[in-house]
Amino acid sequence: MSITTFYQAIEKRRSIYAIGKGKPVSENRVREIVEFAATHVPSAFNSQSARVVILFGKESGKFWEMVKDALRKIVPAEQFPKTEDKIDGFNAGWGTVLFFEDQAVVKQLMNDFSLYADNFPVWSNQSNGMLQFAVWTALQSEGLGSSLQHYNELVEEDVKKEWKLDPSWKLLAQMPFGSVEAPAGEKSFIPIEDRVKVFGH
Repeated sequence: MSITTFYQAIEKRRSIYAIGKGKPVSENRVREIVEFAATHVPSAFNSQSARVVILFGKESGKFWEMVKDALRKIVPAEQFPKTEDKIDGFNAGWGTVLFFEDQAVVKQLMNDFSLYADNFPVWSNQSNGMLQFAVWTALQSEGLGSSLQHYNELVEEDVKKEWKLDPSWKLLAQMPFGSVEAPAGEKSFIPIEDRVKVFGH
């Protein structure tokens, strides 16, 4: 990939909320994308603490129904229809990627390298953020729309129980994906000189 193509991929990565069940690529291709990103995205001390679950079709639907049921318990009844519409929008897609960090790995690093103990949870989250961005950008490059969501604490235990996941996995984010049914809106940018400073030459 040329640097121009790389820049274009980053630029075109957007939050797409209008997604459908169209399949511009195969399930195997989605799996290849996630596996490639999980293999090559850097992690502190090469700990490889990220864990990922891909849910297609009805399995993805199960997840979003879990989220909806959890929200129904805490969102006021008069506000719930709007919340339900939002969750149904995520459920309208083809699948969902769930991002986790294995806390057993993080805790082991904290024990083995106590001098950096306070940093390992931070580094773990940073690495997972890079993984999320890599998957997000790659899915977009294959013609899939997606967005990043965070309903973690509401459903984490139910998710681990439903899909028989290791108890040490901590849920960090969810990425519903599917065919692009409507493009993202315009995006504004604050002046770059307010965000990037350069010193020296």
